Amino acid sequence: MKLFQFYLVSTPIGNLDDFSARAVETLRAVDCILAEDTRKARVLLDRYGIRVSVRAYHDHNKERIVPGIVREIKEGKRFALISDAGTPMISDPGYHLVRRLIEEGIALTSVPGASAVTTALVLSGLPPDRFTFYGYVPRKAGERDRAIREAADNPYTSIFYESPHRLVKTLEVFSRILGEREVVVARELTKLYEEILRGSAAELKAHFEATPPRGEFTVLVRGLGKRLGASESHRSRSGDGRTG
Repeated sequence: MKLFQFYLVSTPIGNLDDFSARAVETLRAVDCILAEDTRKARVLLDRYGIRVSVRAYHDHNKERIVPGIVREIKEGKRFALISDAGTPMISDPGYHLVRRLIEEGIALTSVPGASAVTTALVLSGLPPDRFTFYGYVPRKAGERDRAIREAADNPYTSIFYESPHRLVKTLEVFSRILGEREVVVARELTKLYEEILRGSAAELKAHFEATPPRGEFTVLVRGLGKRLGASESHRSRSGDGRTG
Protein backbone atom coordinates (compact mmCIF):
# COMPACT_ATOMS: atom_id res chain seq x y z
CA MET A 1 0.00 0.00 0.00
CA LYS A 2 1.41 3.38 -1.03
CA LEU A 3 1.82 5.54 2.03
CA PHE A 4 0.33 9.02 2.24
CA GLN A 5 0.49 11.52 5.08
CA PHE A 6 -3.26 12.04 5.30
CA TYR A 7 -6.29 9.93 4.38
CA LEU A 8 -9.96 10.83 3.89
CA VAL A 9 -11.70 7.57 4.73
CA SER A 10 -15.37 6.93 3.94
CA THR A 11 -17.45 5.05 6.49
CA PRO A 12 -20.74 3.09 6.22
CA ILE A 13 -23.95 5.12 6.09
CA GLY A 14 -25.86 2.49 8.05
CA ASN A 15 -24.82 -1.09 7.44
CA LEU A 16 -21.44 -1.58 9.12
CA ASP A 17 -20.64 -4.43 6.74
CA ASP A 18 -20.19 -1.83 3.99
CA PHE A 19 -16.81 -0.82 5.43
CA SER A 20 -14.14 -1.70 2.87
CA ALA A 21 -11.08 -3.85 3.53
CA ARG A 22 -8.87 -1.00 2.32
CA ALA A 23 -10.51 1.40 4.79
CA VAL A 24 -9.84 -0.98 7.68
CA GLU A 25 -6.23 -1.51 6.59
CA THR A 26 -5.69 2.23 6.23
CA LEU A 27 -7.08 3.11 9.66
CA ARG A 28 -5.01 0.42 11.33
CA ALA A 29 -1.88 1.91 9.74
CA VAL A 30 -2.25 5.58 10.73
CA ASP A 31 -1.12 7.17 13.98
CA CYS A 32 -4.31 9.11 14.68
CA ILE A 33 -7.92 9.19 13.47
CA LEU A 34 -9.92 12.43 13.43
CA ALA A 35 -13.70 12.18 13.89
CA GLU A 36 -16.53 14.63 14.48
CA ASP A 37 -18.06 12.39 17.16
CA THR A 38 -15.47 10.16 18.81
CA ARG A 39 -18.13 7.98 20.48
CA LYS A 40 -19.77 7.12 17.17
CA ALA A 41 -16.36 6.53 15.65
CA ARG A 42 -15.39 4.12 18.40
CA VAL A 43 -18.43 1.88 17.70
CA LEU A 44 -17.20 1.35 14.13
CA LEU A 45 -13.54 1.07 15.06
CA ASP A 46 -14.22 -1.47 17.80
CA ARG A 47 -16.27 -3.56 15.37
CA TYR A 48 -13.17 -3.93 13.20
CA GLY A 49 -10.56 -4.12 15.95
CA ILE A 50 -8.94 -0.80 15.07
CA ARG A 51 -6.96 0.28 18.14
CA VAL A 52 -5.75 3.72 17.08
CA SER A 53 -5.93 7.03 18.93
CA VAL A 54 -9.07 9.03 18.05
CA ARG A 55 -9.36 12.81 18.38
CA ALA A 56 -12.35 15.10 17.94
CA TYR A 57 -12.29 17.35 14.88
CA HIS A 58 -15.32 19.55 14.21
CA ASP A 59 -16.35 23.06 13.25
CA HIS A 60 -16.03 24.33 16.82
CA ASN A 61 -12.38 23.35 17.34
CA LYS A 62 -10.89 23.33 13.84
CA GLU A 63 -9.17 26.72 14.09
CA ARG A 64 -7.49 25.67 17.32
CA ILE A 65 -6.30 22.17 16.44
CA VAL A 66 -5.39 22.33 12.75
CA PRO A 67 -1.96 23.98 13.30
CA GLY A 68 -1.03 21.15 15.68
CA ILE A 69 -2.17 18.50 13.21
CA VAL A 70 -0.08 20.07 10.47
CA ARG A 71 2.93 20.18 12.77
CA GLU A 72 2.58 16.52 13.75
CA ILE A 73 2.23 15.43 10.12
CA LYS A 74 5.43 17.31 9.25
CA GLU A 75 7.11 15.47 12.13
CA GLY A 76 6.22 12.17 10.49
CA LYS A 77 2.82 11.13 11.86
CA ARG A 78 0.05 9.95 9.59
CA PHE A 79 -3.58 10.98 10.12
CA ALA A 80 -6.99 9.94 8.79
CA LEU A 81 -10.29 11.81 8.82
CA ILE A 82 -13.52 9.85 9.00
CA SER A 83 -17.15 10.93 8.82
CA ASP A 84 -19.86 9.97 11.28
CA ALA A 85 -21.44 8.29 8.24
CA GLY A 86 -20.45 8.39 4.60
CA THR A 87 -17.79 10.38 2.79
CA PRO A 88 -15.81 13.03 4.68
CA MET A 89 -16.55 16.66 3.74
CA ILE A 90 -19.94 15.85 2.14
CA SER A 91 -22.15 17.80 4.60
CA ASP A 92 -19.42 17.02 7.09
CA PRO A 93 -16.47 18.95 8.58
CA GLY A 94 -13.08 18.73 6.91
CA TYR A 95 -12.82 21.38 4.22
CA HIS A 96 -10.83 23.82 6.37
CA LEU A 97 -8.32 21.11 7.24
CA VAL A 98 -7.94 19.79 3.70
CA ARG A 99 -7.34 23.27 2.31
CA ARG A 100 -4.62 23.84 4.91
CA LEU A 101 -2.97 20.50 4.09
CA ILE A 102 -2.92 21.36 0.39
CA GLU A 103 -1.43 24.77 1.11
CA GLU A 104 1.28 23.09 3.19
CA GLY A 105 2.09 20.63 0.39
CA ILE A 106 1.06 17.59 2.45
CA ALA A 107 0.27 14.45 0.44
CA LEU A 108 -3.29 13.22 0.91
CA THR A 109 -5.65 10.74 -0.68
CA SER A 110 -9.19 9.41 -0.38
CA VAL A 111 -10.37 5.91 0.48
CA PRO A 112 -13.78 5.97 -1.21
CA GLY A 113 -16.90 4.28 0.06
CA ALA A 114 -20.54 4.83 0.91
CA SER A 115 -22.38 8.08 0.29
CA ALA A 116 -26.07 8.73 0.92
CA VAL A 117 -26.11 11.13 -2.04
CA THR A 118 -25.14 8.58 -4.68
CA THR A 119 -26.98 5.70 -3.01
CA ALA A 120 -30.23 7.66 -2.99
CA LEU A 121 -29.67 8.86 -6.56
CA VAL A 122 -29.25 5.39 -8.07
CA LEU A 123 -32.30 4.08 -6.17
CA SER A 124 -34.55 7.06 -6.94
CA GLY A 125 -35.36 6.36 -10.57
CA LEU A 126 -34.65 10.02 -11.36
CA PRO A 127 -32.17 10.99 -14.10
CA PRO A 128 -28.67 10.30 -12.68
CA ASP A 129 -26.51 11.76 -15.44
CA ARG A 130 -26.30 15.21 -13.84
CA PHE A 131 -27.38 16.34 -10.41
CA THR A 132 -26.99 19.11 -7.84
CA PHE A 133 -26.40 18.34 -4.17
CA TYR A 134 -27.61 21.10 -1.81
CA GLY A 135 -26.70 19.53 1.54
CA TYR A 136 -29.18 19.98 4.38
CA VAL A 137 -32.28 22.05 3.70
CA PRO A 138 -31.65 25.46 5.35
CA ARG A 139 -33.34 25.98 8.72
CA LYS A 140 -34.37 29.61 8.15
CA ALA A 141 -37.58 30.00 6.16
CA GLY A 142 -36.23 32.56 3.69
CA GLU A 143 -33.07 30.57 2.94
CA ARG A 144 -35.09 27.36 2.70
CA ASP A 145 -37.51 28.88 0.18
CA ARG A 146 -34.64 30.25 -1.92
CA ALA A 147 -32.92 26.87 -2.02
CA ILE A 148 -36.10 25.06 -3.03
CA ARG A 149 -36.92 27.68 -5.67
CA GLU A 150 -33.42 27.18 -7.07
CA ALA A 151 -34.09 23.44 -7.19
CA ALA A 152 -37.41 24.11 -8.92
CA ASP A 153 -35.55 25.89 -11.74
CA ASN A 154 -32.75 23.31 -11.91
CA PRO A 155 -32.81 21.29 -15.15
CA TYR A 156 -31.16 18.38 -13.34
CA THR A 157 -31.99 16.20 -10.35
CA SER A 158 -31.69 18.06 -7.02
CA ILE A 159 -30.70 16.28 -3.80
CA PHE A 160 -31.14 17.43 -0.20
CA TYR A 161 -30.57 15.97 3.25
CA GLU A 162 -33.29 16.56 5.84
CA SER A 163 -33.90 15.69 9.49
CA PRO A 164 -37.02 13.75 10.54
CA HIS A 165 -38.47 16.52 12.71
CA ARG A 166 -38.43 19.01 9.80
CA LEU A 167 -39.34 16.69 6.95
CA VAL A 168 -43.11 17.35 6.90
CA LYS A 169 -42.64 21.13 6.89
CA THR A 170 -40.07 20.86 4.14
CA LEU A 171 -42.40 18.72 2.02
CA GLU A 172 -45.11 21.33 2.56
CA VAL A 173 -42.82 24.00 1.10
CA PHE A 174 -41.81 21.65 -1.73
CA SER A 175 -45.49 21.16 -2.52
CA ARG A 176 -46.14 24.91 -2.59
CA ILE A 177 -43.19 25.64 -4.85
CA LEU A 178 -42.91 22.48 -6.96
CA GLY A 179 -46.54 21.56 -7.45
CA GLU A 180 -46.88 18.08 -8.95
CA ARG A 181 -43.17 17.65 -9.74
CA GLU A 182 -41.91 14.16 -8.85
CA VAL A 183 -40.18 13.93 -5.48
CA VAL A 184 -38.42 10.92 -3.96
CA VAL A 185 -37.75 10.41 -0.26
CA ALA A 186 -35.08 7.85 0.66
CA ARG A 187 -35.12 6.74 4.28
CA GLU A 188 -32.64 4.71 6.35
CA LEU A 189 -30.46 3.78 3.38
CA THR A 190 -28.62 0.43 3.73
CA LYS A 191 -30.34 -0.19 7.08
CA LEU A 192 -32.98 -2.75 8.06
CA TYR A 193 -35.90 -0.37 7.45
CA GLU A 194 -34.67 1.15 4.19
CA GLU A 195 -37.53 2.73 2.28
CA ILE A 196 -37.85 4.58 -1.02
CA LEU A 197 -41.06 6.60 -1.49
CA ARG A 198 -42.02 8.34 -4.72
CA GLY A 199 -44.77 10.80 -5.57
CA SER A 200 -45.63 14.47 -5.44
CA ALA A 201 -44.50 16.47 -2.42
CA ALA A 202 -48.13 16.73 -1.28
CA GLU A 203 -48.57 12.95 -1.43
CA LEU A 204 -45.37 12.35 0.51
CA LYS A 205 -46.32 14.99 3.07
CA ALA A 206 -49.64 13.22 3.67
CA HIS A 207 -47.82 9.92 4.12
CA PHE A 208 -45.45 11.28 6.75
CA GLU A 209 -48.23 13.09 8.56
CA ALA A 210 -49.91 9.71 8.95
CA THR A 211 -46.64 7.87 9.63
CA PRO A 212 -44.31 10.13 11.67
CA PRO A 213 -40.86 10.20 10.06
CA ARG A 214 -37.99 8.42 11.77
CA GLY A 215 -34.39 7.94 10.74
CA GLU A 216 -32.13 9.62 8.20
CA PHE A 217 -33.65 11.17 5.07
CA THR A 218 -32.46 12.12 1.60
CA VAL A 219 -34.93 14.04 -0.58
CA LEU A 220 -34.61 14.17 -4.37
CA VAL A 221 -36.48 16.33 -6.89
CA ARG A 222 -36.90 15.64 -10.60
CA GLY A 223 -35.21 18.31 -12.69
CA LEU A 224 -37.09 20.77 -14.85
CA GLY A 225 -35.58 19.29 -18.00
CA LYS A 226 -33.46 21.01 -20.63
CA ARG A 227 -32.95 24.75 -20.25
CA LEU A 228 -35.09 26.73 -22.67
CA GLY A 229 -33.36 28.79 -25.31
CA ALA A 230 -34.37 32.42 -25.80
CA SER A 231 -36.91 31.67 -28.57
CA GLU A 232 -38.36 28.68 -26.71
CA SER A 233 -38.62 30.69 -23.51
CA HIS A 234 -40.52 33.45 -25.35
CA ARG A 235 -42.99 30.95 -26.86
CA SER A 236 -43.53 29.37 -23.44
CA ARG A 237 -44.28 32.74 -21.80
CA SER A 238 -46.61 33.76 -24.60
CA GLY A 239 -48.56 30.53 -24.35
CA ASP A 240 -47.52 29.22 -27.79
CA GLY A 241 -45.31 26.41 -26.51
CA ARG A 242 -45.59 23.51 -24.13
CA THR A 243 -43.62 22.94 -20.96
CA GLY A 244 -43.17 19.64 -19.18
